[in-house]
Amino acid sequence: MADYFVHETALVDEPSQIGKGSKIWHFCHVMTDTSLGEGCILGQNVFVAGGVKLGNNVKVQNNVSIYSGVICEDDVFLGPSMVFTNVKNPRSAVVRRGQYAETYLEQGASVGANATIVCGVRLGKFCFVGAGSVVTKDVPPYALIVGNPARQIGYMSEFGHRLEFDGDDMATCPESGQKYQRSEKGVERIS
Repeated sequence: MADYFVHETALVDEPSQIGKGSKIWHFCHVMTDTSLGEGCILGQNVFVAGGVKLGNNVKVQNNVSIYSGVICEDDVFLGPSMVFTNVKNPRSAVVRRGQYAETYLEQGASVGANATIVCGVRLGKFCFVGAGSVVTKDVPPYALIVGNPARQIGYMSEFGHRLEFDGDDMATCPESGQKYQRSEKGVERIS
């Protein structure tokens, strides 16, 4: 007996690797050669293409298509109806299978509802992409980005709170108490 849940309306093509405790809800389609870690949740109407790799505890909200070339580390959040692309210059009459660009989401990255992630970018750990944003370039760790095209307007803690830096470039998450330091290299958590 499987140690994960697949709703009766979902389709999981074999072979696929699905981790313990994962849940695949109504009308999902998981294609062959995919890898879902432990504790993943695929909301209603999610499509996962062949070759996609999702780490542990990845949460995918309703109406998301995850195309070949997408890799998500642990604890990634993909908001409702967000969009990935997989070819930079698509044309209906030109076959570009095999030219899919890799899109990489590092641990804890969050992508808001209706955002678009243009293929070939890397989203840094614990970055936060605001709802409706269009991401066309790499995003630094902990960055808060919004708009079209998306631009950085600040930094977020690992608990999802906007960081306010003092004169010494130090900030504290109001929920966790974790401390962060800002430098010319970006932001890192120091405790």
